Amino acid sequence: MVEDIRGRIARVHDAIERAALRSGRKPEDITLIAVSKTIGPAVIQQGVDAGITNLGENRVQEAAEKVERVTGPALRWHLIGHLQSNKVRYAVRMFDVIHTVDSVGLSSRLDRIAGEMGRTPTVLVQVKLGDEPAKSGADPRSLPAILEALDSAPNLRLRGLMVIPPLSESSESTRGYFKRLREIRDGLNQGRPGDRQLADLSMGMSGDFEIAIEEGATMVRVGTAIFGSREQK
Repeated sequence: MVEDIRGRIARVHDAIERAALRSGRKPEDITLIAVSKTIGPAVIQQGVDAGITNLGENRVQEAAEKVERVTGPALRWHLIGHLQSNKVRYAVRMFDVIHTVDSVGLSSRLDRIAGEMGRTPTVLVQVKLGDEPAKSGADPRSLPAILEALDSAPNLRLRGLMVIPPLSESSESTRGYFKRLREIRDGLNQGRPGDRQLADLSMGMSGDFEIAIEEGATMVRVGTAIFGSREQK
């Protein structure tokens, strides 16, 4: 199993390198986040032992046992699922990066609790670009207010934006959403000082991460291509 995971990781890294070179970018500028939702700690540990340094989880409660049991040098945990306000304290304790800030209220609560706990998590703002009711994310029109709240939050490090495109049978159909997020990021950066530029774009999963890289992704969230088909719960 370890060798299977090692081989999958190598293939994903090769694909990242090819996509980066196609778009005139450096492969080392792209962070691979191995999405470990529904995967048990023992299998996740195999991925870490094979070289994974960034792990992504969707649910705070599910991640709790994994964060305690999985270990590795410089290991960073990313929350990539919706964050409920009543789970903020747990999220701040467990996660190094939170990709799914989507309101002024959540920004303020995160900052306050991070201050109480002596933590300074990195955060990204999740932007909703599709019309799926079940998908979370901030309306693009609300971004200036959210960014203003995060800019004034001393206990949070704002780094960029995140998107989850609507489900589609064609990976190529997600390109427009990735391009749109990059355009939004670039537009916001025009009015921001150099030390507050939004550097990161978290976008792309197992089926479309190469397309996301071609459109500017700096973080790709890959699960099935590393850990195999997910267990159904």
